Amino acid sequence: MKLIASATFVAVLAVGPIADTPRAEAHTGATRSAPTVCGVDADPPIYYAIQLVTTKNVPGTGYTRGTADVTFAPAPFGVSVAADGSYRYDLHVSFTGLKAPVRGRYVAWATTSQVDEIVRLGVLDENFTASGTVAWNKFLVVITLEEDDDPSATMWSGPIAFRGMSRSGKMHTMIGHGPLQEEKCAAYGYAN
Repeated sequence: MKLIASATFVAVLAVGPIADTPRAEAHTGATRSAPTVCGVDADPPIYYAIQLVTTKNVPGTGYTRGTADVTFAPAPFGVSVAADGSYRYDLHVSFTGLKAPVRGRYVAWATTSQVDEIVRLGVLDENFTASGTVAWNKFLVVITLEEDDDPSATMWSGPIAFRGMSRSGKMHTMIGHGPLQEEKCAAYGYAN
């Protein structure tokens, strides 16, 4: 038997009636196994975790550790995309060692590198966690201390307590280096 159209031949064996017969299993030595189900990893990859560092603008946050775990938003076909084709990411913000503020509430936000689009992820709950979804390749996670809890707020008004940047946001351009050395990095949003 020639395998001219090998992909078709294998597909027919995999789903055809021959594979369903006990004789085929005895002949090939193959046994059936349960189908593999795709799902979201229980533990998000550490590589994509965003370290949330204190800005030291809010008293009592100096020894706090925070992360924003980044995973792909679940979808029927493995990867969820927004209407414009951008990947959708789930963010899960969590802290250890954080104490409740005397006044106000901590609120988690995500924003683009240029801070021209902002998404309110939500108020940190009693376990100091919040979750939300973004559809940007490069973004910042910001935790602020807000006096009032306004779910319709489109921008923070309180001081920034913690901040972090996505892995892709840390990619640098050639501005300020080599032939573009005369350009100022800070003008393009980079510190150095």
